[in-house]
Amino acid sequence: MRYKVSHTTVYSYDETVPICHNEVRLTPRNVPRQRCLSNRLLIKPQPASIQRRLDYFGNDVSFFTVEEGHQKLTVTALSKVQVEAATPPEAAATAPWDQVRDALVDDHTPVGLDAFQHVFDSQYVPTSAELAAFTAPSFPAGRPCFEAVLDLTRRIHTEFVFDRTATSVSTPIAEVLRERRGVCQDFAHLEIGCLRSIGLAARYASGYLLTVPPPGQPRLVGADASHAWVSVYCGPAGWIDVDPTNNVVPSTKHVLLAWGRDYADVCPIKGVFIGGGGHRMTISVDVLPLDGEQDA
Repeated sequence: MRYKVSHTTVYSYDETVPICHNEVRLTPRNVPRQRCLSNRLLIKPQPASIQRRLDYFGNDVSFFTVEEGHQKLTVTALSKVQVEAATPPEAAATAPWDQVRDALVDDHTPVGLDAFQHVFDSQYVPTSAELAAFTAPSFPAGRPCFEAVLDLTRRIHTEFVFDRTATSVSTPIAEVLRERRGVCQDFAHLEIGCLRSIGLAARYASGYLLTVPPPGQPRLVGADASHAWVSVYCGPAGWIDVDPTNNVVPSTKHVLLAWGRDYADVCPIKGVFIGGGGHRMTISVDVLPLDGEQDA
């Protein structure tokens, strides 16, 4: 599948903002199942400067400064990306999860060390005995790692309610676990916390999800969603993605932007500004299949 992705963020201010500094992660990653064909940023007002680099996790980051007084800032990222179908391993053939956990401690290879850093607490994902207890039924001793992860993913999908009004970006995962409600970001943080609480490595993936309108209805521009899911390290099988919000293994409908320990590492756009008074933010995302292709 090939997609054209448009992601527009608009900040509106009550008073003039004389200067602002911003950081954006809006370039799709190049990974084995995905290739970014093109990417450009359109920013109004025109930035005085803009720089690009890779962050610690290998995500493409742009930094820009607007030095012109403004009451509205518009940032649009336009990308073309090619996404191939995922080829996850046979779940029952993956290594036992407890062997994967134990091996991480002594694995000093670059791959092992990269994975091991995702075992520890992060800003939005503290581990806990409560999370470990919730996770335990899916992870009996010796169960194949990916099989256990799929079971945990299914349980989160079925036992929790998707509710846009229930949480905010700062809602603790302990509250999500207690109230059994949230959005994709919450469910990704929750599953990461569950996996880390039993010693497995898990990271947060940020991107887009192609939405499908009801039969007979047209696709609405701007209706596609920023999305979040999880990658878990399954030892010899490597990193495998799961989407607890939809109980699927991400494939051609998921476009990957960035990964990190949690949302704090991959926020699509953030910055600082002077003045402005009150402000509002609106986001519009459109993921358009190219060449008339349809996802299977």
